[in-house]
Formats: sequence, C-alpha cells, structure tokens
Amino acid sequence: MFFAEAQIRVHLYGQPTDMRKSYDGLQALARHAMGRDPLDGALYIFINRRGDQTTFRIQNPVRCN
Repeated sequence: MFFAEAQIRVHLYGQPTDMRKSYDGLQALARHAMGRDPLDGALYIFINRRGDQTTFRIQNPVRCN
C-alpha cells in the first residue's frame, strides 16, 4: 500500500471493536475514546474481538483556499 504523503500517523484502538459500526461510529470512537481528531489525516486501525478482522479508517482533511 502506498500513501501520497511521505509521513503518516497510525493509531491503533486497543479495545475490541464491533465490526458492524459505520464510518460515523468509528469516527466517534476516534474522537471520544481515543481523544483524537478523526479528520487529521492519520490512519486509524480497529480490531474485532477475536483479533482476526481489522478495519482501517483514513480521512484526508478538506482544505479550502
């Protein structure tokens, strides 16, 4: 996997996550449980209870001139 940016921050959520969560649910976890801004361009990784599935969430911030 290649990223356009040379550096990217990766955050792993340490608790089991319900894989049925929508993007809004994962965004809420990043914001409230992790204390991070989900729109900061970082990669967020969530793992299910058994540890055999992962969900990746990345959101590039919208820049207006």
